[in-house]
Amino acid sequence: MQSEFHYASIIENSQDAIISKDLGGHILTWNAAAERIFGWTADEMIGESISRLLPPGREDEEEHILGRIAAGEQVGQFYTERVHKEGRHVPIAVSISPILDFSGNVIGASKIARDVSDVLADKANLQETQARFRLLADNISQLTWIARADGHIFWYNKRWHDYTGASHEEMDGWGWQKVHHPDHIDRVLAHFSASIDAGVEWEDIFPLRRADGAYRWFLSRAKPIRDSHGKVILWFGSNTDVTAQREQEEQIRTLLQEVNHRSKNTLALIQAIARRSAPSDSSFVRSFEGRIAGLAVNQDILIKREWQSVPLDILIERQLEFLRQGEGQFQISGPDLTVKPTSIEMLGLALHELGTNSLKYGALSIREGQVSINWSLRDDGQTFHLEWRERNGPAVTPPQRRGFGSVLIEDIPGRTAGAHVTHLFEESGVIWSFTCPIGAVLESTLA
Repeated sequence: MQSEFHYASIIENSQDAIISKDLGGHILTWNAAAERIFGWTADEMIGESISRLLPPGREDEEEHILGRIAAGEQVGQFYTERVHKEGRHVPIAVSISPILDFSGNVIGASKIARDVSDVLADKANLQETQARFRLLADNISQLTWIARADGHIFWYNKRWHDYTGASHEEMDGWGWQKVHHPDHIDRVLAHFSASIDAGVEWEDIFPLRRADGAYRWFLSRAKPIRDSHGKVILWFGSNTDVTAQREQEEQIRTLLQEVNHRSKNTLALIQAIARRSAPSDSSFVRSFEGRIAGLAVNQDILIKREWQSVPLDILIERQLEFLRQGEGQFQISGPDLTVKPTSIEMLGLALHELGTNSLKYGALSIREGQVSINWSLRDDGQTFHLEWRERNGPAVTPPQRRGFGSVLIEDIPGRTAGAHVTHLFEESGVIWSFTCPIGAVLESTLA
């Protein structure tokens, strides 16, 4: 008795509809879950034909089920639909087993049905999401791929296969090496492997072989995908064709070099005109040529750096190369800072003029003389300070008049950068200082 109560309790409290019927299809039992799923009460359904639940067009389905049950077969789970009392269709997963009497004869069937509306909705959403992902992945301009945590690439988008002409089997894992240029593969592999081991984003530029054998340049990146604990579980990578950009950059570089060459020819012509125009004033010609040379150095620096910011120490070293006659005469120090392209000419000419004056009259005019060039950030990094200091040179006397050199050293830096400029002629040596807001001169701080 207790056993029967136990089984009855299981049936009544099941979340699945549990229905029994005879071989004629008439309903014998109907639990609470069946009422919840289909809407009809047990009083409304017991004794009625199970066909009451069948949507139009599915009548043959029940006949087929009853035929298999009568033959003693079990009907494994399958998806179908049944009609709710309100007339709407309910998607269900159904499994059916024969009911046997004590003699082993089939006398009916037991049906277990589960409402799978949510399951099918989730499945449909997943399929839609996958379809959207595939649509996006296969139609973006980049070649994209996904790798496991150890770098094993297991998925490529359609564009990758279209570009390389390689199958998934050829590319699976580390097969991508086959489409890399042999001159670059060792470097690329080492860099990629190091990024995988360190769990940091990867970026590189290299050529990839197209299906027709031609190579094109790609900017490639991979981003680690982490779980909630920060552990890398996947890598998402992309390859962007930058061949056209590289060709354009090369054309621009060539054009800039040509402009630089023509400009130098123009500067040389100007120097020649100056020599002919003032042949008796050799001091003027030398000063003029020196300043032209300073302009040429600035131009060289900008062209070689592709009109990008220039490290301050490189600007100083290049502008003062013509002064490096004795060892130990220069001391240069300061943090790693970069100068804006628009400020290179102003600072470069000022330094060049200071160096020229020192070579003619100051510390660099004798072997024992020394020059220190130091720079720093002040006021919590908001102010840039640069100082030129001479010592151990001949006694200094202030100039009797202000020439164009003073304009280059004092006036132009002050006006251009809104800087406070001092130019002192101490007996121990010339001291020049330049102080301005960092944004007026510096591109960024690297230290």
